[in-house]
Amino acid sequence: MLGDGFICQPYFVVDGEMPASVDEQDGWLVSGSRHGAYEDHPWIEPLEDFLRSAYAASVPVVGICFGHQILAQALGGRVEKFDGGWSIGPTEYAFTDGHCETVVAFHQDQITIKPDTAEVIASTDFCAFAGLAYAGRALSFQPHPEFTPAFIDDLLDAYQDRLDPAVVADGRARMTQPLSQSGMIGQIRNFLRGYARAVSDTETA
Repeated sequence: MLGDGFICQPYFVVDGEMPASVDEQDGWLVSGSRHGAYEDHPWIEPLEDFLRSAYAASVPVVGICFGHQILAQALGGRVEKFDGGWSIGPTEYAFTDGHCETVVAFHQDQITIKPDTAEVIASTDFCAFAGLAYAGRALSFQPHPEFTPAFIDDLLDAYQDRLDPAVVADGRARMTQPLSQSGMIGQIRNFLRGYARAVSDTETA
């Protein structure tokens, strides 16, 4: 998703693999997960502590889906299994600057109370806190700009025994909608590159 100019080092947090320090990398991206941010797993609290430390140190953090949720929870928000059900497939998100983007969603959990430090930058009628910005320190989105319709189709195959058939059918029917996630991807890249430029300028000043 990030493309040229970015080198990604994965950390398998669910297996207990945590970075030694928030300064170990130039920035952090927390991806989606099959787990809920509110679930009782031994790695949830250390991850939240890490995200709070990164935020306090102004080391940039990007969150996608689960990453969006766990970041909000770590900073004082609330995440719940949404009683409105699932959002699956291409979905139009309205940004506060007036433009819209169609990006793939795959979630039932969502943020129901945002942190006080977060500014809403994208939403839908179904998901009020779909995009959050944290004063230049963090940026997160509920949808998956890295997902393709083909990947969602495979996910629906994997989840079909756990989902209502009508939800699966609706998700598949929406797969023909064109995507316009390049703006969201660009926003993430620019956020991370902006931090890298600021660090470089400081080091050479």
